[in-house]
Amino acid sequence: MVKQLIALVAGEASGDFLGAGLIRALIDRGVSARFVGVGGPRMQAAGLESWYPMESLSVRGYAEVIRHLPGLLAMRRALSRRLSAARPSCFIGIDAPDFNLALERNLRLRGVRTLHYVSPSLWAWRGERMKGIAKAVDHMLVLFPFEKTLYEKAGVAVTYVGHPLADVISPDDCSERCREQLKIPAGRRVYSLLPGSRQSEVSYMAETFVRTAQQVAKKEPNAQFLVPLISRETRDIFESGLYSAGAENLPITILFGHAREAMGASDAVLVASGTATLEAALLRRPMVITYRMAQSTWKMMQRRRYQPWVGLPNIIAEEFLIPEILQDDATPDTLAQALMNVANDPVIRDRLPGRLAEMHLALRQDASNRAAAVVASCID
Repeated sequence: MVKQLIALVAGEASGDFLGAGLIRALIDRGVSARFVGVGGPRMQAAGLESWYPMESLSVRGYAEVIRHLPGLLAMRRALSRRLSAARPSCFIGIDAPDFNLALERNLRLRGVRTLHYVSPSLWAWRGERMKGIAKAVDHMLVLFPFEKTLYEKAGVAVTYVGHPLADVISPDDCSERCREQLKIPAGRRVYSLLPGSRQSEVSYMAETFVRTAQQVAKKEPNAQFLVPLISRETRDIFESGLYSAGAENLPITILFGHAREAMGASDAVLVASGTATLEAALLRRPMVITYRMAQSTWKMMQRRRYQPWVGLPNIIAEEFLIPEILQDDATPDTLAQALMNVANDPVIRDRLPGRLAEMHLALRQDASNRAAAVVASCID
């Protein structure tokens, strides 16, 4: 049997997770293919031949992108040439819209079928991108039900597939199992701190998160803090924040990975805005969403926002279900008080899990298999 050539490009840890699930689902469907492009360890373990390190694309915000722009453009040109020559059966851009949409447009002009997995946040800001998406993408795969209508109105072929995290995270409470797995002593109050997956995010958030933990520890001496990080580089950045804050004796356990176990074991989560907020919601954890970025980037994004929420659980719920404390408001004192409030408030503990369970059910759609079915139909 002649193998298809399927190209995929993911730019960060959440995209690596989505891409790995899609590759495995395609293989399970009997698609005989060679998978090439850009991906992280999960996609490579699933069978991807990664031509460039995924970390090269893990840049966020205007100011940060500008610094890395020459290298990103050179990488995209080289990738476009190589894929144009290889003539894949289809190209699947996984999130990373600033990088992938232009690449998809170039490949589509050369006759390559293009799919984009994860809609850009048109419902939040930069809605003018829809015209460019329509020129670049043959088929859009969206994770949230409200996104489907936007593309149908614009005449873009679209399939709502649900979110793979909702498929892999059990609806059952996992707190006891996670605490046992991480060897948390009985009776400890546990907070997990997730400052982001990108080095730039951790650089902005690390010291603030450490000083927040210091404030919590003053009022709750029994508190234990878990910090899951995805790489040695992000661990080094976070440890620099520990030293800068003089917090070497703080009861913090830094983990390589194990973010889900850390959140599952926690009484409350402090999390940088991103996919981790959805993961915490699917685990039914009380949380505080925060974010800091370059001031110039923040001002530009504020001018172009369409809605008041930034955290995925709030966007899906269309209300401030979860507190959001952002940019200049994200001081250690404010974050510490908010974190202790969500951990100790009996109303939150009683009502929040039920609301988050409804969200989980709506997103649980067997996403990887639904996405694989669309890809298979395109290459057929």
